[in-house]
Amino acid sequence: MQQTTNTILMVRPVNFRMNEQTAVNNYYQEELALENSKINTKAQEEFDKYVFKLKSYGIHVIVVSDTEEFDTPDSIFPNNWVSFHADGTVAIYPMFAENRRLERREDVLEKLENEGFLIENIVDYTSAEEDNFFLEGTGSMILDRENKKAYCALSPRADEDLFIEFCEDFEYTPVIFTANQTVNGKREAIYHTNVMMCVAETFAVVCLSSIDDKKERKNLLKHLKEDGKKVIDITEEQVNNFAGNMLQVQGNDDERYLIMSQAAFNSLTQSQKAQINNHCKIISSSLDTIETCGGGSARCMMAEVFLPKN
Repeated sequence: MQQTTNTILMVRPVNFRMNEQTAVNNYYQEELALENSKINTKAQEEFDKYVFKLKSYGIHVIVVSDTEEFDTPDSIFPNNWVSFHADGTVAIYPMFAENRRLERREDVLEKLENEGFLIENIVDYTSAEEDNFFLEGTGSMILDRENKKAYCALSPRADEDLFIEFCEDFEYTPVIFTANQTVNGKREAIYHTNVMMCVAETFAVVCLSSIDDKKERKNLLKHLKEDGKKVIDITEEQVNNFAGNMLQVQGNDDERYLIMSQAAFNSLTQSQKAQINNHCKIISSSLDTIETCGGGSARCMMAEVFLPKN
């Protein structure tokens, strides 16, 4: 099993704005004093530059445009509703915000099949929404595909039982913890695991101070270290700049790159950058509007495609 892929699915926004339905527990979202149409235009510009940059490094990006049919302000973050696996399985996930459920589109899967990818099986967890249980894909879970471990910070968007069900279905060992951030002086659950953690082939970036429970922190470190991962610890302030929201991908000649936003890159210390550069090169792109209004960053925008080719 490979941990990284060369193929990424991305969704170009048509109605991007701050989603009021997700803001209730995504504390990274902020209002911008701009009309929604201007916000969307800025987001499209950031999206297009980001895609152009990824492609220039030999990363295969499949771009699908969002539709005008529904009000889907967060469609730019497809990794929450779908994941693609090397055995030809596609998983479809239950989403916390009702308007985000409209992002799930069959034609996206058809597009991948038209590109020559093989879909053998679909595992659909969306019926859990009826009982208000959620698990938002590789936002809620960080998959170490090579070592068959899945890391999950429990939150209103990451239900423990559903996570364990996923791990049983896909044969992953679950590593469960709670990650918090300080909001108005109170410790609140971080809404997605991929905001505070990234697992690459030979290293992991993680905000250890967000895990308040010492036992849980120790257990997380034990798993990362037994798999030979060098741990690069980031601060809560860096998490606020989306330094945890990174993804390692393959580019030209199997070169490995760690993708992040410009804000994330700027927040890293020289020492942290040097540690990452020991393992792979860094690609960063400015995503300021998307981060501010969407409360998500570079990692959230990429759904990794591990499906086999026909």
